[in-house]
Amino acid sequence: MTGRDEIEAAQARIAPHVRRTPLIESAGVSLKLEFLQHTGSFKPRGAFNNLLTRALPAVGVAAASGGNHGAAVAYAARRLGVPARIFVPEIAAPVKIEKIRAYGADLHIGGQTYVDALALCEAYIAATGALGLHAYDSEATIAGQGTVGLEWERDLEALGAPKLDTVLVAVGGGGLVSGIAAWFAGRVKVVGVEPEGSRALHAALAAGEPVDVAVQSIAADSLGARRVGALNFAILREFVDHVALVSDEAIRAAQKALWRDFNILAEPGGAAAFGALASGAYAARAGERVGVLLCGANADPAALAS
Repeated sequence: MTGRDEIEAAQARIAPHVRRTPLIESAGVSLKLEFLQHTGSFKPRGAFNNLLTRALPAVGVAAASGGNHGAAVAYAARRLGVPARIFVPEIAAPVKIEKIRAYGADLHIGGQTYVDALALCEAYIAATGALGLHAYDSEATIAGQGTVGLEWERDLEALGAPKLDTVLVAVGGGGLVSGIAAWFAGRVKVVGVEPEGSRALHAALAAGEPVDVAVQSIAADSLGARRVGALNFAILREFVDHVALVSDEAIRAAQKALWRDFNILAEPGGAAAFGALASGAYAARAGERVGVLLCGANADPAALAS
């Protein structure tokens, strides 16, 4: 199981390649502005940790993605001089598709959902010998994403700020939340946040194992995994307190509030954790020190306005 030692090693490894994203305080809540990471999401952390620790074939790497992981792999691969082929489904947001193209990856768009894109990616890997970089169910990915938690905790210490009691983290396949949970490992309560229409972790915790779920949410391109990863679940069943479910309406309201109050243009998945707190899906206790991770900003301003 990925733990604090692996996350500390990942932090030392990827530090030259990623941004140390800032924190802001609002009404006693600590907001981690991870959407300011390269490519507009937390994903480069895991992408760089994979590319810097694994043997890379001459044909390069391949990844399936709803958009953010693909952009991160394309970006990291270009920085390190590695060929990359990215598979995304038809639901991928245009802004994310354009980023993947801009970073120079070989882009393939096909299939209705992430699972369909993953099947196409796996067929390509089998035919070519490319190295597959999984979006979440990978030890290197988990350790890379876990550096968000390490950075958050140490930056609060450096500022002399109070420690966190709870962190709210959006969940898709489970890579980000399992990395953060592995870092805090029971010292801080970790609450996963999922859309009501895309609840892979919620269902897995109820069943005691990963299970397939239907996906229908405005956040499906980033939080639309049908099943939580097996490696992720091994961590999450031990270190995640529970899952808070948010409606699409609460996510939209959170996007609007982040723009109105902070001039933050968050994509639906990036606003979900904030939506849990703002809507009361997660009700903080009196005096509870809560951290909210804002993890993605690859949104179309016109879509938010409409």
